[in-house]
Amino acid sequence: MDVTTVKVPIPEGCNIILGQTHFIKTAEDLYEILAGAVPGAKFGIAFTEASGPCLIRTEGNDDGLVRSCAEALESIGAGHVFCILLRNAFPVNVLNQIKNCPEVCRVFCATANPLEVVVATSAQGKGILGVIDGFPPKGVENGPDRAQRREFLRKIGYKL
Repeated sequence: MDVTTVKVPIPEGCNIILGQTHFIKTAEDLYEILAGAVPGAKFGIAFTEASGPCLIRTEGNDDGLVRSCAEALESIGAGHVFCILLRNAFPVNVLNQIKNCPEVCRVFCATANPLEVVVATSAQGKGILGVIDGFPPKGVENGPDRAQRREFLRKIGYKL
């Protein structure tokens, strides 16, 4: 078995949600979740089949984000994986609904940080072992850091 990493580019102003799923209706179900969750959100969805024609199935309301999702999954090369790219919304707005989608097995990440996917390759195919999301910690927050975090959450409307 070989283990490699695949860098996944995230378009400017977007967040990515990457996960594992198991059924052909995933792309349509995720579309319905996203379309109903945040008015004005732009998104692309791609899902890799792991049997039959083994196609990358796509949905979305932004053609560029749909293409970027498909390209990300082509570069990863693993079956039963979904990729969502979001613009004008945050993963926190949709993550619980996505996790409650009957086909979704797990979510590997929801991030806007630089992303690398750890991929194992065997004679059968490829699978995601995990992700490297962003950078390592530089220390523990202090008083001014805590104040800045709290101010930021209020600025973007997530706290009063």
